[in-house]
Amino acid sequence: MTLAVHPTKIVCIGRNYAAHARELGNEVPAEPLIFLKPPSALLPPGGTIVRPPQSQRVDFEGELAIVIGEAGSVLGYTCANDVTARDLQKKDVQFTRAKSFDTFLPLGPCIDTDVDPNDLPIVTTVNGTVKQDGRTSQMVFNCAFIVHYISSIMTLLPGDVILTGTPAGVGPLAAGDLVEVSIEGIGLLRNVVA
Repeated sequence: MTLAVHPTKIVCIGRNYAAHARELGNEVPAEPLIFLKPPSALLPPGGTIVRPPQSQRVDFEGELAIVIGEAGSVLGYTCANDVTARDLQKKDVQFTRAKSFDTFLPLGPCIDTDVDPNDLPIVTTVNGTVKQDGRTSQMVFNCAFIVHYISSIMTLLPGDVILTGTPAGVGPLAAGDLVEVSIEGIGLLRNVVA
């Protein structure tokens, strides 16, 4: 299915891979750590990630994304890049500004409605070099649990997007970089950096 989402909200799960939590010096949370990204951060496949002047360190974070269908059900899954101004995240001690710049959520290339999300390889490359190589089976909280948990807090509407967390290996992006997130069975999300 082609990607055409118009989310009312984008709900993200932080520190959902133990190795990623460790690489940033954090503990694994006892329950899902949620935060929001604005829909204005969305960027289509092939779009350009713009590094804002407020940040000196912009990181890639390849992720599996859940797309919500009718009545809070799961429509399908796609690739995402939870781009993060890491220096601002550390400075602010919370996630909103660091995650919310325009172009900070590449999403796509399609919505797969048939894939089993529980053990998918997820690989992020920068300029052809593998930076992240994980599996969704390494998540602390799986997709079904995440959807149920978020639904107990807020109503999920058709088109809403959930980012499920990133494996270890996050790192910085520079102008001119080509960043690619691939998930087996879903496809390849490719974006350049300015």
